[in-house]
Amino acid sequence: MSTTIKGSRSAHMPSDVSGRLSLFDRFASAASRFFSRAWFFAFCLLLVVVWAPSYFLIGTVDTWQLIINTITTIVTFLMVALLQNSQTRADAAVQDKLNAVAAALAALMDHSAEAEAESDELRDATSELRKAVGLEERESS
Repeated sequence: MSTTIKGSRSAHMPSDVSGRLSLFDRFASAASRFFSRAWFFAFCLLLVVVWAPSYFLIGTVDTWQLIINTITTIVTFLMVALLQNSQTRADAAVQDKLNAVAAALAALMDHSAEAEAESDELRDATSELRKAVGLEERESS
């Protein structure tokens, strides 16, 4: 069930969400769990500790710095892409939940407004809630 807002697309609600994730989404979720563990941080710290004295084996500062810069740049680039995917899906899930809460509140306020004839303020609040559903889609770039 989807709530329709006058002059706008219908809001995305939790019941509209499929429970199926694509292969990439499942991979991004697994990568996010992997990168957020304490032992991954420990591994990164160990990598720096092993890299630091490697200067004596390599001999030139430029090559020594190039090694760590290349490794960290590649890992960071890939991690940002994967973590952004997970963050975007998490943001969408939170927005779907907020849409459901706003729609339920609006329905409850509509019901209450019908019971109380002099409730113009309640109708205005209901109207504002309905406008808020799907607002992120209208304001997004």
